[in-house]
Amino acid sequence: MSKILMVVSGADSLKLSDGTSHPTGFWAEEVAASHEVLRAAGHEVDIATPGGVRPTVDPISLDERGGVEKADAERFRAYLDALDAELARPTDLSGVSAGDYDAVYIPGGHAPMADLAVSTDAGRLLNDADERGMIVAALCHGPAALLSAVKEDGSFTFAGRELTVFSDEEERQGGLGDKSPYLVESRLRELGALVRPGDAWASRVVVDGTLITGQNPQSSADTAQRVVEALAARRP
Repeated sequence: MSKILMVVSGADSLKLSDGTSHPTGFWAEEVAASHEVLRAAGHEVDIATPGGVRPTVDPISLDERGGVEKADAERFRAYLDALDAELARPTDLSGVSAGDYDAVYIPGGHAPMADLAVSTDAGRLLNDADERGMIVAALCHGPAALLSAVKEDGSFTFAGRELTVFSDEEERQGGLGDKSPYLVESRLRELGALVRPGDAWASRVVVDGTLITGQNPQSSADTAQRVVEALAARRP
């Protein structure tokens, strides 16, 4: 059994390009489906947020506004309800040591764009995890957290690495569109990441060494499964 740190955004709003505040949070499927796969494989999963705040689920990730079928929404809600005690008392990200875990897993929703992308604690954790050769996984908008990983010389830790992310195309089709404060795919490209998006709304996972990324909510279970496989490959 391995120990996995699931880093969830604690933000419940995102300032848009027009200056308005948009309610947000983590995407239900990305936490629920990922957590379920990781736990079913026998791994211990700890949840951490900036400041140890209780994370907020994005309300549209549990109904038709987010393109989520009723049966799926009910399943995700039930899983999150069962996980409520852990979500109510997450670990404070500032006190987390990468050395205590075997992998870091970052689900999305737009919320990571608001806090994890600029979090010094997230940056410290990711830099340490990468230096240790740990598995780092990020899903959908979760790769926004990678933006926080800057080395002492100012270079981007994940420059030159292949990854995928909620694409600019998907953001324009079914995300925040022109109101998005920035496009995560474009920002990662600007910093030197080799972004390899696939078709919009289709499951896609990209593995580059210890970096595992999933493109969208549809990639949730597949991304978690690739983490399970990567951890299994490390067992003696």
